[in-house]
Parts: sequence; structure tokens; C-alpha cells
Amino acid sequence: MVVSQTPLRISFVGGGTDFANFYKTNKGQVISASIDKYIYVIVKKRVDDLIVLHYTENEIVEQVSDIKHEIIREALIHAGIEKGIEIITLADITAKGSGLGSSSVLTVGLLNALYHFQGKQVSSETIAKEACYIEIEKLKKPIGKQDQYIAAYGGIKKIEFNADETVTLSEIILSEEEKDKLSNSLVLHNTKILRKAESVLQEQLVNIENRLVELKSISDLVDQLDTAFNAKDFDLLGNLLAINWNLKKQLASNVSNDQINEMVDIALSNGATGCKIAGAGGGGFLMSYVPADNRAKFRAAMHQYKELSYQFDPAGSRILLNVK
Repeated sequence: MVVSQTPLRISFVGGGTDFANFYKTNKGQVISASIDKYIYVIVKKRVDDLIVLHYTENEIVEQVSDIKHEIIREALIHAGIEKGIEIITLADITAKGSGLGSSSVLTVGLLNALYHFQGKQVSSETIAKEACYIEIEKLKKPIGKQDQYIAAYGGIKKIEFNADETVTLSEIILSEEEKDKLSNSLVLHNTKILRKAESVLQEQLVNIENRLVELKSISDLVDQLDTAFNAKDFDLLGNLLAINWNLKKQLASNVSNDQINEMVDIALSNGATGCKIAGAGGGGFLMSYVPADNRAKFRAAMHQYKELSYQFDPAGSRILLNVK
């Protein structure tokens, strides 16, 4: 039996520039961080030849091709596993529509578990690259590449997407005290809106050629935030989140809505210096930068929304248990 643990993520700035349609001819880059909320994948051998799956639904099939869960199906095909396996997935928070990269986190964690189940040692680069292949090439998901890479590697990273399809990762070096200061300043609230990111991202993908000015501006924010982090000027993040959010809303019509706009207005009126949705938009978690002096007022004003407490996680997908 093998158990993998893979962290969810928050994306600071740069989202949307990790699409091939953009980074093939422009500077695609993001700054993202893994957090201590996880998706777990349990893989065990069965004594029979069945394939048994437990996620939000249960499946028992004899052929891989009959699996309804498309990520599990394609991962098993990719790994060359045809029968006699049981897979269980668990999540710390409701993963669907959270905006925390859950689909890609699942793909990364599943591949990691399947390879160890087969007795293979593979690199974080291999897992991230193959997760991108499964989601983008095989399943034709309208998504970028940041989620797979931050899930595989973990930490707080600047991730650059190169025209030749290579990916360059640079660690944002912060002390534990500085990481705590940053996480305390970044407050996550659940919008209570669950949406499929694909509906938002599909429109963004179609609009890329008409939104190059906005996307280049979003990419520029990554360099500004990298410089600010190196200078330990965390408060600049609030301003950059605000700019990123205003640009992001121009990428697709369904990035925001009345309910999200109301949350943002309350947050900005009560001490937040910048806000953005943590993922593609349309729902999930609202991320607000709130300086220390403003947090009591901010939390009082946002009391109707459930806050998600978290810390940054320094590692990516890992194996918790591997027993024969």
C-alpha cells in the first residue's frame, strides 16, 4: 500500500500567463506557494483483478477504459496499470471548485503514488511534466502549467514557463519568521461559490490573443513581487494583488460576479490593501492582503465568511507510507 500527500496551492500573481498560447511568444511566469492543506491518494493491490475506486463516488470496473473518473483513468493508462488495484482519494477541504489547484494536485499525487506502487523512483520534474501531459494533452483541459509544478515541488516559487516547454523554478528565500508574517497577512475566505474552473479558463484561453496587453502586465507583476520579496517588502503584495485582480477581471467575463465584488468591497473598505480570487475566478477562495494593524477590523467586517487558516508548506508531493 502506498499513501501520497500533495499540497494545495495559492497563486499570488502571474496566473493566466502559464498557457502555451501566451508563453510560446511572451514571458510566462507566476509566483505560487504550497499550503498545508492536502489531497491524499491511497493505492493498494487487490487479490482479484478488479479496479476499485473511492472518491466522491465509488466505482468497481474490470477494464481501465470503463473508469468514469477521467484523471484516474488516464493516470492508470499512463502508468500501464490494467487491473487489480484499489484507489482512495481524500481531501482536507472540499476540493472541487476551491480555486486551490485541486485537479492538478490530484493528478500529481496520483502519479506519485502509482509510480511508488510500481517500485519506481521518479523526479518532481517528471511528475509535474507528466501531469501536464495528462491534463492538457490527453484530457484537453483549458488550463496552464503552474498548478502541476507547485504541487510537485512545493515551497514558495517563482515559476517561469519557457517557449521550448521547459519550466524554470526559483525558490523565494524567506525565513520561517518571514513566512509566518506573510501567511498572517494573506487571509483566505471561502466565497461559498463552487464552480468548475474550466468554464472560466476556457474563455480566458479563447481570449488570449485579444488580451496580450493585460497578460503582459500580469507577467510584469511577477518581477515586481520577486523584487519586493527579496527586499522583504511584503506590504507591496497588497497593491500588486489589487492590480492583478483588476487585470484578471478583463481576461474573461465570468472571473468575478456580484457576490465576489461585494466581498472585495467589504474587504477593501475594512483594511485589506488588495484582494484576488485564489484560482481561475468565479468562486473558490478570496485572498486578501491585510496589514497587521487592520486585521481586527477586517475580520470583524468579514465575519459572515468562513476563514481558512493555513501555513505555507515547504515541500511538494510526498509519500507518507509505502509498504508491500
